[in-house]
Amino acid sequence: MSYSALQIFLVFVVAFIVAIDQFDLLECLYQPIVTGAVIGAILGDLKTGLVVGGTYQLMTIGNMPVGGAQPPNAVIGGIMATVFAVSSGLDTTAAVGLAVPFALIGQYMVTILFTVMSPVMSVADKMAAAGDTKGIVRLNYLAMGALGLLFALVCVAGLLGGAALGDTLSAISEKYAWFMTGLGAAGGMMRFVGFAILLRIMLSNDFWGIYFAGFALATIIGYIPELSGSALILIAFVGVAIALYDFQTRCAMKASGAGSSNGGDEDGI
Repeated sequence: MSYSALQIFLVFVVAFIVAIDQFDLLECLYQPIVTGAVIGAILGDLKTGLVVGGTYQLMTIGNMPVGGAQPPNAVIGGIMATVFAVSSGLDTTAAVGLAVPFALIGQYMVTILFTVMSPVMSVADKMAAAGDTKGIVRLNYLAMGALGLLFALVCVAGLLGGAALGDTLSAISEKYAWFMTGLGAAGGMMRFVGFAILLRIMLSNDFWGIYFAGFALATIIGYIPELSGSALILIAFVGVAIALYDFQTRCAMKASGAGSSNGGDEDGI
């Protein structure tokens, strides 16, 4: 599958912007569910972009940078997963699996760039002490431009390589079906790993009951053909209802003074 110069340019621009957005700007455009849809639309297959972006989003939902530790990069991984799915017609999970090496490249690039830019912090401190706000702005633009350029070049290289190797990947997928099945299984498993990481960070012991109830409800609804398509929306409504009930109960307790240790005249304490 070949791409026009306009498509290549648009992929370059999108990759440049979302690479910066990962640390600046809105900090939401870089999410795979967004980049997958945008790249899919640019390449002429919005539906595949949405599916691949949503799948990759589940995979990375629990990945977040902690200090200098960087997870596999969601920007390059999400873009390349969409490129592989569109250019070669691979299954979604297999495309996600093939994009993982590109995500690792992005991880290394961010780490290297942060390491290279670390001495600049002392320069920024001197500029701050001297009141040189324009110099600090220039440094920030330099760092953002370098990051965006690196990501854009990798994504365009992957786009051109993916276009050239599209037929080869399809042939490999047929000849080595066992290997592609493994990639599909790995890609499908990674979304659950992402949720597991997220739960380990955020889940409180008070919420285990709600978690198991949601799991049971999702399983039950998933087995009802008429409701399986809207299972997530229905479960989200149940979660909102529980949250509203808990909020209203806490507000009522606070208003009645039930949570106060001082008591009151009404209850005779």
